[in-house]
Amino acid sequence: MQTYKKFLLAAAATLVFSANAMAAEKLRMGIEAAYPPFNNKDASGNVVGFDKDIGDALCAKMKVECSVVTSDWDGIIPALNAKKFDFLVSSLSITDERKQAVDFTDPYYSNKLQFIAPKNVDFKTDKASLKGKVIGTQRATLSGTWLEDNYGDDVEVKLYDTQENAYLDLIAGRIDGILADKYVQYEWLKSKDGQNFEFKGEPVVDSDKIGIAVRKGDPLREKLNKALAEIKADGTYKKINDKYFPFSIE
Repeated sequence: MQTYKKFLLAAAATLVFSANAMAAEKLRMGIEAAYPPFNNKDASGNVVGFDKDIGDALCAKMKVECSVVTSDWDGIIPALNAKKFDFLVSSLSITDERKQAVDFTDPYYSNKLQFIAPKNVDFKTDKASLKGKVIGTQRATLSGTWLEDNYGDDVEVKLYDTQENAYLDLIAGRIDGILADKYVQYEWLKSKDGQNFEFKGEPVVDSDKIGIAVRKGDPLREKLNKALAEIKADGTYKKINDKYFPFSIE
């Protein structure tokens, strides 16, 4: 009987350990879900896009079960630090200011910042030519910071909570142009709404490195870096890249 009790205790301990291990193997990825083609929601309300596919691939390499938690862009870093999710894979530019609040993985893609405006408008992108114009951009982004730091004294910078709202004002003629990530705008320019608009000038920032954010000091960063290197080495990354773009964004 004593041996049997020991067996039951050992079995119970194993079950508890296994349950805890399974719980530890579940992670939550934070995504804005309003920034196609990198992150968005499909007709069924499911989160889709390049960021989501990269996050899923990394979770598969780490052999963990991952779920998605969506967050408004303005509060997405505070939400990470409030432990509403475990890592943030939502096209976040790596900046010195953000490094004060979170740790970043190695970059998982590179972007550029470029203006778009109507095709039938002579739209030069130097400061003197843009003086007095209204330029839209998404709030709390690298493009917003760049505009305010470099052109803020000469143009009216109009900030939006989402990229989609900036596009709506551009279509309606309420702003003269938009500055945003080139590859996001590339997708929109191919759409019916974007067919009367085009890129203007050269990129004003041509090396915007995008990383995955974790809380300061979180060892998950190294696991994500290892998984990122593995999906690049085995062709998984290229497959995801080619699903969305006919060129490499790495």
